[in-house]
Amino acid sequence: MSVSLTVMTFNLHDDQAEDSPNSWEKRKDLCISVITSYSPTILCTQQGVKTQLDYLQQCLPGYSQLGVSRRGSQDSLDEHCTIFYDKEKIVNTAMDELSPRARRRSALLTWQHIASLPPSLPVLYCGGFNTQKESTTGRFLLGRSSEHGVVGDMRDTWPNAQVRKNVSLIHTYHDFKGDKQGALEFFKLILRALCLCWDRQTQDLHVDWILFRGRSLIPVLCEVVKDNINGRYPSSHYPIFSEFMLPRSVRLLEPPPPAEEGNPVAV
Repeated sequence: MSVSLTVMTFNLHDDQAEDSPNSWEKRKDLCISVITSYSPTILCTQQGVKTQLDYLQQCLPGYSQLGVSRRGSQDSLDEHCTIFYDKEKIVNTAMDELSPRARRRSALLTWQHIASLPPSLPVLYCGGFNTQKESTTGRFLLGRSSEHGVVGDMRDTWPNAQVRKNVSLIHTYHDFKGDKQGALEFFKLILRALCLCWDRQTQDLHVDWILFRGRSLIPVLCEVVKDNINGRYPSSHYPIFSEFMLPRSVRLLEPPPPAEEGNPVAV
């Protein structure tokens, strides 16, 4: 017998002015609507501040949460990398937007944590990586290049899922524009996507990923979530939703320890 495990990655970043149509106050209920319509077992949020996370917790009473801000567990002002969850095991991340070196370092540190876990334990590693999978960071995590002599062995849910939805959305960051790209930006996206066809393992420009490790995890569905109301989107990133099947015998034997500053979050 097997059970279903569903996962969603969701960027909450709020850098919009209060009078913007994309401000948090104007899209927070849309965020809740999207989340509740998919009802993920595990919801991985990135770049959320305490007021946003408190609102999610208020509207999602069936979830527990775990996470700290960039400045540690005592800080409540900076952005958080928070997981809302029931059970199981997951690593959630939000990588640096500007520095490729910082992203590579983050990937290496997280991978070292994952590699220390029992090989039989299924692990999900998801979030906003702020780079494409053909980058150095992606190639390292997916086992196609080394970093300081170490090679990752994660697998990407998107190409491995039995069913994929909204495959025409080759990018996940859309800056609240959805499908309404300018002509030049659209041409750039198509050109880059065509270039990726040379490498059959990376045929998308997603910067939000759900990676997995462990033979017991079987990805049956992966979807780029484009839900919107009259062209208004819940986030500047399309959320990614995945469903996995895993044996009932897989269990987390003890509660996870509290997250420490600088360590990846696990639940």
